[in-house]
Amino acid sequence: MAKLSFLAGFGAGYVLGARAGRERYDQIADKAQGVWRDPRVQEKADQAQHLVKEKVSEAGSAAGDLATAAGAKVTGHGDVSGQATP
Repeated sequence: MAKLSFLAGFGAGYVLGARAGRERYDQIADKAQGVWRDPRVQEKADQAQHLVKEKVSEAGSAAGDLATAAGAKVTGHGDVSGQATP
């Protein structure tokens, strides 16, 4: 009988807790969606996206230049400026 009471209590607690947890999750999700739809947030997100694209392009160019210079040193062709290395 004690096991049955325990299981009934556990089941009721689980159902009530899950329901309360879901309601709170829905509240948080709704608030997050509202913030994301705010035009000020969208503007800042767009600015950040453009900045990241710009920096990625710069980093890619710098990495390419470094790779070319490293390749030239490894193959013994001097530096990429056309000057011979001693």
